[in-house]
Amino acid sequence: MLHCFYRENTRLRQTDDPEEYAALDPGRVVWIDLYNSSNEEKSFVEERFKVELFTRQEAEEIESSSKFSENEQEINANLNYIYKRENGVALDPVSFILREKLLITQRNIPLRSFDEAQRAILQNRRPQVNGYHIFLILFETRVDIEADFLEDLSRKIYAVGRGLALEKEVPDSILIDIFNFQELTILFRESTSELKRLFSSILRSEYFPKDEYEKLRVMIKDADSLVSHTSFLFERLEYLQNTFLGLIDMKQNKIIKIFTVMTVVFMPPTLIASLYGMNFHFMPELNWQFGYPLALGLMALSSLITLFFFRWKKWL
Repeated sequence: MLHCFYRENTRLRQTDDPEEYAALDPGRVVWIDLYNSSNEEKSFVEERFKVELFTRQEAEEIESSSKFSENEQEINANLNYIYKRENGVALDPVSFILREKLLITQRNIPLRSFDEAQRAILQNRRPQVNGYHIFLILFETRVDIEADFLEDLSRKIYAVGRGLALEKEVPDSILIDIFNFQELTILFRESTSELKRLFSSILRSEYFPKDEYEKLRVMIKDADSLVSHTSFLFERLEYLQNTFLGLIDMKQNKIIKIFTVMTVVFMPPTLIASLYGMNFHFMPELNWQFGYPLALGLMALSSLITLFFFRWKKWL
């Protein structure tokens, strides 16, 4: 799908109609958003706006030169965005091309930051809005969304911590929840750190408008605070994980302690039973009328004495 945003009088308009955006003057277009676009749509953009779009392989490259580059004609950037899928979350690359105040984006996933940015620019009545402004709006929106996401994640982690503190029986699923939160925090930290590096690279750019640098510095500070908060969340998750494992160890120790006590309690009766189980002919109690009750009494008494000793030592 191709979303085309163009100037019309004092406002920006959007069209997804191929015939309509094909008839537009390229000078009026400020943003082309390629979302799961076809080869025909990509070819149209390349021919009409004289650009070379990124391939999937180029967008996924991890070298710094692939993440950000510039020349006299355009600025290129590739960033990973977090998105939800059926079996959890993952990262997917999004490409940005800034060329003569025109922004071209390529993505394969739905993104809330793009949706909100589109609504914001369509309500904007400034006729001077161009691709550079939209570029910054996209990242301002992303930073705000990620801050809300971290707040929500903090509440979920707090709820897990309260569950460990209040519940008598801690379910094993909590460990899986902690692991999933750790994975999500790592992905979030990775993508936010990448975003911060992009802002720093743009500040060193020779072609990005200098009057927008103050916004970039503010966003760098915001990204810094997000990265710091992810570090705090990861430390908190490690603490919760250690707490959970400690509770499991305590539970296992109690079980082992019970088995140990039961073993020690039955040792004296076993010894007595073993003594009277020997088949020697000359054993005085064998022919005694009260020999059997005496053996049972000795076994019960030895068990009680052992239990009393454990209670006295406060081992039970």
